[in-house]
This record gives sequence, structure tokens and C-alpha cells, in this order.
Amino acid sequence: MKIDSHQHFWTPGRGDHTWMPQDNPILNRTYLPADLAPLIRSAGIDGTILVQAAATTHETEYMLGLADASGFVQGVVGWVDFENPADAATLKRLQGHPKFKGVRPMIQDIPDDQWMLRDDVQWAYRAICDLDLTFDALGFPRHLDPFLTLLHRFPTMRVVIDHCMKPQIRDHSAANFQIWADGMTLLADLGAYCKFSALITEANPDWTTADLKPYVDHVLRAFGPDRVMWGSDWPVCRLRAEYDIWHQSARTLTADLAPAACAQIFGLTAQRFYRL
Repeated sequence: MKIDSHQHFWTPGRGDHTWMPQDNPILNRTYLPADLAPLIRSAGIDGTILVQAAATTHETEYMLGLADASGFVQGVVGWVDFENPADAATLKRLQGHPKFKGVRPMIQDIPDDQWMLRDDVQWAYRAICDLDLTFDALGFPRHLDPFLTLLHRFPTMRVVIDHCMKPQIRDHSAANFQIWADGMTLLADLGAYCKFSALITEANPDWTTADLKPYVDHVLRAFGPDRVMWGSDWPVCRLRAEYDIWHQSARTLTADLAPAACAQIFGLTAQRFYRL
């Protein structure tokens, strides 16, 4: 089974995607299963993981409905309010849906880089562990240390690092690369998984696979193919390339690996992590 471990659907008219630039014609439009279906079919993708893109439980309910109707969405990563302990009941209820796999707070958009370590949000991590759900870690390189502390606190939590922690490839320097690489290695050493996704949107508009290769090579060394999963980040990837271009570039970047390793990256790792 080939899995796209990270994609989105949204309807801006719902009003809960507050991060979305209103003047961006690529992002500010509706994306639904009918838009993605021919793209994954052409790429030979069998199923996807649908990931939240709005900080509301209403969007999570909406995504679960789309997943039920689509056929190809194998799992949903939703959202609950970590600042509201009463949402423990919401998390328990969502767990009852067979396609609900875990949650993702939108940490990259929170001004306080230490937010994830606040006392008032720790209940959520305990609940994730108790319910055996997954945690998608969304952040930037400046969040590497707080995430490291979090993984030390909750060693049994099933964690995947979204988008390779968004290294700033467009501003590549040896120093910045080393800081990112060292932090990713430490997270890997604690058992985290990593999504091989969104690298093109962290690169320049005229990106090449050569720009991405040092980052991909390091992730594969640190985590190993059995803890790396490819994701399109569609439709956000369209800011730099269409689905097929990014998918083929990812295949090019892993062309030197054994077939068994590629099978992990492009399907089996996501299947195992999300228990599809």
C-alpha cells in the first residue's frame, strides 16, 4: 500500500482557517476529495492521511465526514483545544471514530515557543498516551529544544515530526543546517518518526532536488526509512510545485535506496505509525 501521509482539504467559506492569506489564489479556494483523487490515482497512491488545517474541533468533525465519504482517506489527524481540559471528553469521543488517529496543535503559529511545555496543556499529552493516539509535531527549528523536552516527558507518546521541522532551506547556511541536523538527530534518538514533506515550500521558488538532498539524506540517516514517511502537503505544496512534480522529486531523492526502504518511506511507515 502506498500512502500520502500528509494532505489537507478545506473550504475557506467555513471561516475557521484564519491563517490563510485572503489574496493568495492558490490557497484561498476550496479543496475537496474530488480535486485530489485524480492526482493520487496518477501517482499510484492508494490512501492518504488527512491533517487538520484549522484550530477548531468543528473542522475535525468536517474532516471525518470527508474521510468517510472519500474512500481513499485512511486516517484523520484532528485538533482539540489543549488549553481547555474539558476537551478531554472531546478527544475520547473522537477516538471512537475508526479513522481518527491523533491530533496536531498548530504550534508553529503560537507566539510563545515554550507553549507546549506550559503546565495547563500537559493533560492533553497524558490523554494522547492514555488513548494510544498519535501526536503530529508541527514547528520550526526554533522549536527543536522544546519538542526534545516534551519527548523526554512523555516517552510513550507516538510522535511524528511534521515537515522535517521545516528547515529554512531558502536561507541555507552551514551553521543553520548543523543546528537543525543536531536537533533532529536527538529527536530521532528518542524514537520520533519524521514526515518527509513540505521541504519544497521551505526552499526558494526555483528550488532543485540538489537543494533538498542534504536535508533528506540527514533525515534518512537519523531516523531510518522505517521511521520516515513521505507526504505531499497538498495543496500547500502547490505554492512551489504540483503534486506530481513533488512526488517525482521525492522519488528521485530516494532513488539510491533499496526497494524495501522505499516501500517503507512511501507507504509502510505511515501504515504502521497510524495503524491503518
